[in-house]
Amino acid sequence: MSNKMAVIHLESGCQQLVLNWDETQYDFGDRLCSTDDCIPGTGVYLRHGYIYSSLAGYILRKNEGEELPVISVVRETETQLLPDVGAIVTCKVTSINSRFAKVHILYVGSTPLKDRFRGTIRKEDVRATEKDRVETYKSFRPGDIVLAKVISLGDVQSNYLLTTAENELGVVVAHSEAGAQMVPVSWCEMQCPRTHAKEFRKVARVQPEYLLA
Repeated sequence: MSNKMAVIHLESGCQQLVLNWDETQYDFGDRLCSTDDCIPGTGVYLRHGYIYSSLAGYILRKNEGEELPVISVVRETETQLLPDVGAIVTCKVTSINSRFAKVHILYVGSTPLKDRFRGTIRKEDVRATEKDRVETYKSFRPGDIVLAKVISLGDVQSNYLLTTAENELGVVVAHSEAGAQMVPVSWCEMQCPRTHAKEFRKVARVQPEYLLA
């Protein structure tokens, strides 16, 4: 079987979470790995030192800083859930202009989505204060990984409206023009560890429950 992996790596300070989403479908009873390689999560069972799938679905590996990742199997129906109003989503910025940022929604909470839904963060939904002074180009850049909240529903064909107007929402992973992963230095700036250059962002104050990019 050929594996297609979607990987999201979120980091804040010394805490980090890596999610690996395997698009290969597994059946009940398929042997996934040894207990030397992973810790069993949900949708699996142990037998003779190996971890097996207890249902038909897809593999999700979570590494929250432990020595071994936690391996789970989720049903296809679980990966088809739709973002709901109020849900916290992880998304990737695809384009920006002076009025809004376009994103692809990758996760609802900690659940990866099989279909990639599109979202829009409007200029007025970036911050809760001084909305008239917000500049999209100083808030996001294409490629940024962002935590946002759903404020209006859409579907596969239309965009969801999202907001980052809370302290816990905003950019969680961004790379500098030099290609290095930047470090937050304030609520509105991140710094390249390689060149020490600072770039503007709407920085999220990431909470532990969302350290799953």
